[in-house]
Amino acid sequence: MKTDLTDTTSSKINKALVLGRRAIGTPAVGMVLTLVIVTDEENAYDALKAANEASREHPSRTLVVIKRVSRSPRDRANTRLDAEVRLGADAGSGETVILRLYGEVVDHAQSVVLPLLLPDAPVVVWWPVNAPTDPANDPLGALAQRRVTDTYAAEQPIQELTARADTYTPGDTDLSWTRITPWRSMLAAALDQVHCKVTSADVEGEEFNPSVELLAMWLAERLKVPVRRSSSAGPGLTSVRLETDAGPIVLDRPDGSLATLSIEGQPDRAVALKRRETSELIAEELRRLDPDDTYAASLKYGLERLDEEAAVTAPAPERPVDVTAAVAEEPVQEPDQGPVKKAPAKKAPAKKAAAK
Repeated sequence: MKTDLTDTTSSKINKALVLGRRAIGTPAVGMVLTLVIVTDEENAYDALKAANEASREHPSRTLVVIKRVSRSPRDRANTRLDAEVRLGADAGSGETVILRLYGEVVDHAQSVVLPLLLPDAPVVVWWPVNAPTDPANDPLGALAQRRVTDTYAAEQPIQELTARADTYTPGDTDLSWTRITPWRSMLAAALDQVHCKVTSADVEGEEFNPSVELLAMWLAERLKVPVRRSSSAGPGLTSVRLETDAGPIVLDRPDGSLATLSIEGQPDRAVALKRRETSELIAEELRRLDPDDTYAASLKYGLERLDEEAAVTAPAPERPVDVTAAVAEEPVQEPDQGPVKKAPAKKAPAKKAAAK
């Protein structure tokens, strides 16, 4: 069941939800949480599709906030709220409200969303793209217990990951971290099978992939060993190698689907390590609404390590400085500096005279 509301208010949307539930014969509200999706028109369809699939495991009221940014002062003066209410089969196992904000109301999205939140139910805010720098201090993020971002969707994922570490607040999480849950589980299970001490690790994956960085941060923080990152053609993470005093432990996934676990002294085993869809990632994040301390520890440890590595590998950014220094020394070759350069040539006859 779908209901379109043009130039409406939050009160009218709530009434439409009540009337819609009565019309389909489900007057009771059986939702366990409110999922707020903040996105643009281009990515709204995919995000809503993933949320509907996740709602089969977590029935929720899904509020999709689409901010229609005005490009002219005249359009900005046209403040309007349009809504589409979906119930029943059109909304998965929950309720869906698509909110399109125009004009000045774009800057006050929280005032539109607040009356639509389920009472006494947790709130999760998800930014599929264009997440704020500090999600906890965002007006919509401040309403939530959990805030989900995705650094992989950013234009500069590694810089975005550093920003997440700088502004981390308990309750923040990222889908790039969720993507490595099977890898972390498999590596932990492999280490439980062998009594050994890990001396170093190597993580291989796509360049500029935040999941590769997060897995390396997690290994370095938990094992307290040096971790090297290598680039590959992907897709995603492709290999993790742990050097131990009992031989190497290798988890290799070259095709993004089936992986091979190799442990010294044991036969190789094929393990399912398929790359998961966004709906599966969101469903996993909705299973827990408490702060993820492991993610926080890995993120903060990784930020310190990235800062240390930046200091060690400083010659790359210093090259322009060296060039500037060389340019600064070029005036020595100017005509007015000529006698200074010819001075050594005048010393040669002096040496010959001394020899005579």
